[in-house]
Amino acid sequence: MKTCLKCRCGEHIAQRDVMQRRTVNYGKSSYVYLKFRCSHCKKPGELYVKPEDWNDNLFQADKGEVTLSEQKRFSHLGDITFDEMRYVHSELEGLTRIPSNLLEE
Repeated sequence: MKTCLKCRCGEHIAQRDVMQRRTVNYGKSSYVYLKFRCSHCKKPGELYVKPEDWNDNLFQADKGEVTLSEQKRFSHLGDITFDEMRYVHSELEGLTRIPSNLLEE
C-alpha cells in the first residue's frame, strides 16, 4: 500500500506537479495513471497506482518520524531563539567527551 507519491529523484510529488490524471485499463486490471513534472528535479515522470491504493492523501508529504504527542509538545515550545542556539553551541564547544548517560541510549 502506497503512503505517498515520489519521483525517481526521491522527492515527494505534490498535486500541483501533476499534468494529467486518468484511469487506464490493461486487460482485467485498471490503474490510476499520473503524468507529472517533478518540482525538484524538473524531469517528467509517470506513475501507475492500483485503484485500491489510490486516495488524494497520497499527495500529502510524509510526516517523518515525529509522533503526534511529540508534535503537540514541540508546537508549545515555540521557535528556537538565537540566544538558545548560542547557548547550545557554547555547551558543545566545552565538551571533551560524550557523557556516559547519553552513550546508554
